[in-house]
Amino acid sequence: MQQYTAPRWLPGGNLQTIWPALYARRLDGPAPVYRRERWPTPDGDFVDVDFIDGPAAPGPRPLLVLFHGLEGSSRSHYAEAFAAFAAANGMAFAVPHFRGCSGELNLAPRAYHSGDFEEIGWILARLRARHDAAGGGALFAAGVSLGGNALLRWAEEAGDSASRIASAVAAVSAPIDLAAGGRAIGQGFNRLVYTRMFLSTMKPKALAKLAQHPGLFDRERMLAARDLYAFDNIFTAPLHGFRDTDDYWLRGSAKPHLRAIRIPALVVNATNDPFVPAASLPRQADVGPHVTLWQPPHGGHVGFPQGRPPGHVGAMPEAVGAWLLGAQNLPHG
Repeated sequence: MQQYTAPRWLPGGNLQTIWPALYARRLDGPAPVYRRERWPTPDGDFVDVDFIDGPAAPGPRPLLVLFHGLEGSSRSHYAEAFAAFAAANGMAFAVPHFRGCSGELNLAPRAYHSGDFEEIGWILARLRARHDAAGGGALFAAGVSLGGNALLRWAEEAGDSASRIASAVAAVSAPIDLAAGGRAIGQGFNRLVYTRMFLSTMKPKALAKLAQHPGLFDRERMLAARDLYAFDNIFTAPLHGFRDTDDYWLRGSAKPHLRAIRIPALVVNATNDPFVPAASLPRQADVGPHVTLWQPPHGGHVGFPQGRPPGHVGAMPEAVGAWLLGAQNLPHG
């Protein structure tokens, strides 16, 4: 990915974002068949985890865990492409769904957010224990967009203890400076297209949560929200212990803490990502020795298409997956 160049027929960050999500080929064979498990959470809620166990093979088998992006799922284009990579490399594969993203409204008066490292940590610890009990090998974790920032926040908070859970982590198109990303998505074309798309699913979920827990927030303010800043001020921030949107975006951002990471970590961001301004991306001087930065000039937001029309989205999972497999031999701590 550090050498990635977009196909000439698909120029610009917006096209490289929208086309892969809607039209590009995700994989060469049939759609992956998942096995779903529902896990009760310590606060009386649940998370749904979709698994592909992979072919039976002698010896330990690695596990690849993917944390999806805002309003994503195991059926997102990037998730199915990562599933194909895992299958081709003899890996088991798991996609934990953030609360409310598996097709069923969760139970608790909370949802999910970009800095949700406690949830990430609980999920990864449970997956690690199960994988060990089954005689499994290395565990790798990748996060896309929101899931990538949350995964990096977990690695930062876990410090030296992260190596007991994961061999390496990767974040793809993560808005690691949430304030910069929030400003970018709230302006111009981004506001007209991407903000409207996200709010079209987020606001109905929030209103369903209000019906489930009357008095949780002000319904009229929610109906009037026209951008993610307002939505987060009404819903995301107060429900998850933040004072307001500014406090959430500040405390949830992974960028200020990248030096704290003690396991191999890859951070991939195209510099033409419409959601993540290039000026907000970290430089090598901003990160610790365990963090690798890939910042290609093309790719859009979780796009990275390749090939002739309609193109495919296999290049990014293949490059990121290969890096993760190689990174298990890098030093930790």
